[in-house]
Amino acid sequence: MDMSRMKCGLLLFVVALLAAAGVAWGQNEVALQPPATILIIRHAEKLTDGRQDLSPVGYQRAAALPKLFDGSRSDLPVPQVLFATHVSKHSNRPVETITPLAAALKLPIDSTIMDDDYDALAKELLSGKYAGKVVLVAWHHGKIPQLAAALGAQPPYTPWPAEQFDRVWRIDYKDGKAILTDLPQSLLPGDSK
Repeated sequence: MDMSRMKCGLLLFVVALLAAAGVAWGQNEVALQPPATILIIRHAEKLTDGRQDLSPVGYQRAAALPKLFDGSRSDLPVPQVLFATHVSKHSNRPVETITPLAAALKLPIDSTIMDDDYDALAKELLSGKYAGKVVLVAWHHGKIPQLAAALGAQPPYTPWPAEQFDRVWRIDYKDGKAILTDLPQSLLPGDSK
């Protein structure tokens, strides 16, 4: 009789352990669901005198972004979530760049993550919280290739060219693999093709 109670207790323990492992596994699986698409842009053109704001051309680009992400281009879907680097004493440019877009889409900008903490942003984006959504990220060019790599994508070039403000890196996830496409914004005269 004691042996059968012991077997029953052991069996219940194993079942509980497997159930807990199944729940944890299921939660982990959900947590690894990426957004449908991540769009990464560099902040718009900056002043050359070291101030933290956009230049007049940068403000023009920022004002044109709502048109770029209005759904009229099949390769650039409408963002549902917006991220920008945390404002610092050196730069407010990523937030300034997407403020007109945020206003047009009536979306908040999450600017809680520091520029150097691209791994934390990647972890946040891949957490499952944004599964199936289109996320747009405005970042500093020096960290965009590392951010793309942290998201599982292969950057098409590194470093990001210092004078390039007119590209969109689109990352899509297919069969668990990140696929990066480098796209032109084609917003202002002189933009790359």
